[in-house]
Amino acid sequence: MEAGTESVVKTLSNFYGNSFSDPTGPTETLAVIGPHDGKTIARVPLCTAADVDNAVAAARAAFPEWSGLTFKARAAYLLTLYNALMTHKDELVGLIVREHGKTRAEALGDVLKGLETMEYALSVPQLARGSVEMVSSGVQCQDERVALGVVAGIVPFNFPFMVPFWTIPIALAMGNTYVLKPSEKVPMTMTRVAELAGRLLPPGVLNIVHGDRSTAQALVRHKDVRALAFVGTSEVARALHTEGSALGKRVLALGGAKNHLVALPDCNVKMTAQDIVNSFTGCAGQRCMAASVLLVVGDQPELLKHIVDRARALVPGSDGAHAMGPVIDQQAVDRIEASITHAVTADGAQLLLDGRESQVFAERRRETGGFWVGPTIMMHRAASDAAMHFEIFGPVLSVLHCDSVDQALAIENANEYGNAACVYTSSGSSAEYCARRFQAAMVGVNIGVPVPREPFSFGGINRSRFGSGDITGDAGIEFFSYRRKITTKWAPPLNASWMS
Repeated sequence: MEAGTESVVKTLSNFYGNSFSDPTGPTETLAVIGPHDGKTIARVPLCTAADVDNAVAAARAAFPEWSGLTFKARAAYLLTLYNALMTHKDELVGLIVREHGKTRAEALGDVLKGLETMEYALSVPQLARGSVEMVSSGVQCQDERVALGVVAGIVPFNFPFMVPFWTIPIALAMGNTYVLKPSEKVPMTMTRVAELAGRLLPPGVLNIVHGDRSTAQALVRHKDVRALAFVGTSEVARALHTEGSALGKRVLALGGAKNHLVALPDCNVKMTAQDIVNSFTGCAGQRCMAASVLLVVGDQPELLKHIVDRARALVPGSDGAHAMGPVIDQQAVDRIEASITHAVTADGAQLLLDGRESQVFAERRRETGGFWVGPTIMMHRAASDAAMHFEIFGPVLSVLHCDSVDQALAIENANEYGNAACVYTSSGSSAEYCARRFQAAMVGVNIGVPVPREPFSFGGINRSRFGSGDITGDAGIEFFSYRRKITTKWAPPLNASWMS
């Protein structure tokens, strides 16, 4: 069944204290729109500060008992949740396809990547061990990891499961309790996750409050929220980090990206072309690790032909090796098409492939009313063109010829973001040369979406991150805890001195 065909439209509820709860008073709702056909598939309440208070209160009440458990005991709880999520994996995939528009393969990747972080969190009993040392005669020092309290997450629409699970497993494993505000565009997946968690975790450990920007602001400003993780645009990330930090909270806010790929003349043409197309069209280009700019060093017409041919072969749909899903909503369609039009009319870009005029995508849009837009490839004349800098967040690739690898590196280094960069080459020395000079925190060699696998952590630099550290891996352990140091002396040493 194609996504969004069910006739019954349900209004979602908040989840705290292991039960669903309606908003505290009269509350506006927002339609959740299925991207495949533009139809309403659910409604989500735009909750108020009073609802945030209820969710935080449930988390605060659960914190003493949850944080009082051993790491091993908390990991045992999380293992039962992990098994339940694996059991319901196909159901979660279906929800992601329905509310987000990913292909089934992409939705499965969304779930499995999130569960990968949970697998890492199950090792916290070994990873978060403290240390003990005799530092002086009769004096012992030890340190231990201590949970912060109630922590919160505010997440975007583009990965309904994976992005929340960048933080939830590690935060809970460290002993914190958690309040999540899912994206109002894709709230159904995590609502179902909360329902499954409510059968397995103690009440108040994992809570959900629905809403929009005002709901998020209430979380940021809540006096009992000790730490906040955010993923979204750089503008919002900066503002949220500034406000939260001023209130004395720990804040890690990940922002946008403009990821550059550099293709050297010795690259493997077929492998490179396939990887570039996968990178800029996967998830319809709606990911912060997607390829956005391709810098072609030297004259490589064969590479460009292969890229265009492979992108042109994509078709709208949810299944199959050549399927590409819709973008999230009409606003995204308008933004993407306006960016293409501006690149052509204002900057003189040449369209190698125009997704606005793709017959198969345009026909699917007319037939279904969904938000379908085909892949676009633009050849630019200058590095200063607007599309070379603005995060379009869609299946659009900007291409620019460079005379040398150093020119390409200079363009990449001038990028104000710093999530990802990649070099395509058959030369180890060239790969090393580029990898050490990119201004990005996640670097690929012949990999256009260089997302680190656990235990390596995820995070950018520059305008792609506000706050310190990464969001997963050992940086996540650091973010969601503090170190308590205990120094002990029970008896005076026989030969005491001023240093004892």
